[in-house]
Amino acid sequence: MGLRIAVVGGGWAGCAAAVQLVRGGAQVTLYEAARTLGGRARRIEAAGRTLDNGQHIMLGAYDDTLRLMRRVGVEPRRAVLSVPLQMCYPPGGMRFVAPRLPAPLHLAVALLRARGLTGADKVAMARFSTTARWMGWRLDHDCTVAELLERYDQTPTLIRLMWRPLCLAALNTPPETASANVFLAVLRDSLGARRAASDMLLPRHDLSALFPDAAARWLAAHGATVHAGAKVDRIARNAGTWLVTAQGSAVGGALEQAFDQVVLATSAAAAATLLAGLDAALAARLDAFKPEPITTCYLQYGLAERLPQPFFALEDVPEEGRWGQFVFDRGQLEPGQAGLFAVIVSASGAAAALPQAELASAVAAQLAQAFGRPGLASPAWTKVVTEKRATYACMAGLDRPANVTGMPGLLLAGDYTAGEYPATLEMAVRSGIAAARAALPSCPRP
Repeated sequence: MGLRIAVVGGGWAGCAAAVQLVRGGAQVTLYEAARTLGGRARRIEAAGRTLDNGQHIMLGAYDDTLRLMRRVGVEPRRAVLSVPLQMCYPPGGMRFVAPRLPAPLHLAVALLRARGLTGADKVAMARFSTTARWMGWRLDHDCTVAELLERYDQTPTLIRLMWRPLCLAALNTPPETASANVFLAVLRDSLGARRAASDMLLPRHDLSALFPDAAARWLAAHGATVHAGAKVDRIARNAGTWLVTAQGSAVGGALEQAFDQVVLATSAAAAATLLAGLDAALAARLDAFKPEPITTCYLQYGLAERLPQPFFALEDVPEEGRWGQFVFDRGQLEPGQAGLFAVIVSASGAAAALPQAELASAVAAQLAQAFGRPGLASPAWTKVVTEKRATYACMAGLDRPANVTGMPGLLLAGDYTAGEYPATLEMAVRSGIAAARAALPSCPRP
């Protein structure tokens, strides 16, 4: 019989860890407090509609995520819409689209063809990209993204229309505090990657269906136990095993079980709570991670309402009531959501503090102005969703913990663990895979 291993947390990291552990021969029990798997990237229901708690863009470079999706029966070619790397604003604004040419030719052609940038902007971007490639997309000493851009003489237009939106979208942290090295890692796999790796992948299904639901079915079919609706409120060491105590309807009210190992795949804050009585120093370290929210404003229009392409960047000017940074036409991704737009506000603390109706009205007015379509100011229905702990603040010099805790048989998995990526789906999956391999060296590659 294989090792008994509990995976606490059914987000993308936990699902990845569980799948890999089962493939390595372990007896796995997966606990998730919510009834829906996916963690901070999951399906939600609102007014009879199936939505996500946030809109995500994946990259073609997300190799581990794409491999595990295939492993559990999800075919990425059908599950996501692949579009070339781009940063496009509404008609009349900047337009940067990488053609489907071999790298780095695709980037050079995109820059030459870009609209809304001056010759000085293009030279500055080319010089920065060339220098970043030459230095291996990494600094010897981390600094903020703002300092990085100043050091390499990026123009105000480039910062406003390209680098700041990319930083907010990828790191969910303002450039003034965001880690330059993490930002460079993202640029390496977008601007600096092979052409297919730089493609942007837009989910055609809700986020739970994209991987976690299929992972749960795969786990059940391979002998694992999945408890969705079971909150683990205590883990304790006992005579060489780990006792895991869970509460919830999925476990008949309360259940305590013994395991050989535990993979703690919750958020940093939830992990800190569970670790408080086991390792106070590690718990304090995790508790120090500063959460950053992301707000998604859903706006429902008539079924015939469409944008010229699946998504656009938006210029956000909060002091003028323009909060939106990107807008997605969900109807172009899922036919059943025709007329539904999703507007994203990253690092959304100030926006989330507004009354929801006020924020939705401001975002609708922003769309009407940006696209020159007055009707967009009057959606038939709106829903504002704020994930208060969507990510951690990915600050320069942030000390992220390893998967191995130092306590025998207890491992961490999550997008906050040590790695070169920010809090993304790929970082969560990579961390889950790494935790599984640390727990069970016999785990195969994804």
